[in-house]
Amino acid sequence: MINEKILASLRQELHEQTAQMRWSELERFFAGGQVISVAAELDLIDVGARIAADDKASVEAWMNARLVYRTTDTQATDWINSDALLWVVVVKPWILVQHNRKQPLATAQ
Repeated sequence: MINEKILASLRQELHEQTAQMRWSELERFFAGGQVISVAAELDLIDVGARIAADDKASVEAWMNARLVYRTTDTQATDWINSDALLWVVVVKPWILVQHNRKQPLATAQ
């Protein structure tokens, strides 16, 4: 079981580090196999926190549902062509990206 205080701390840290970037700035990381796509229906910050906390059950469930997956060549091509602006958070060694970021709910401190 994941400690909720640890998750809250990770969420806060990742929230402060989340930014928007153009796909052109991320292409080299994609070429290195480091870019992970997060579906719009998930909270990018929560996904990052659960990856950082090694919450294997949640991550496996999302992967099995194709909600978290390695960014595809087709996506990369579409994002190049549209000069896409993506939400990005780094959870080493991964760069998590989300095209249409779900706004997180306010969390109690």
